[in-house]
Amino acid sequence: MTSPTLNQIERACADLARNGHPITIAKVAEHAGISRSTIYRNPELRALIEHHRQVAPDGSMTAITDELVSSAVNSLQ
Repeated sequence: MTSPTLNQIERACADLARNGHPITIAKVAEHAGISRSTIYRNPELRALIEHHRQVAPDGSMTAITDELVSSAVNSLQ
């Protein structure tokens, strides 16, 4: 998965949380401008959304994107 897609998901989750909206796959997909099926097919994206569901809803960005990208790169090597 490309880093821009992860960043879009991260940003959408943060925006939804900051505005007091529930973080659901449907809402994240709509806010990020990607399809729900893209999220459902990608375990990294689902994990990122799940992470945001479990953290304090202050809307702050996290470093999970960097962790996921590093993990993906390491798995390809």
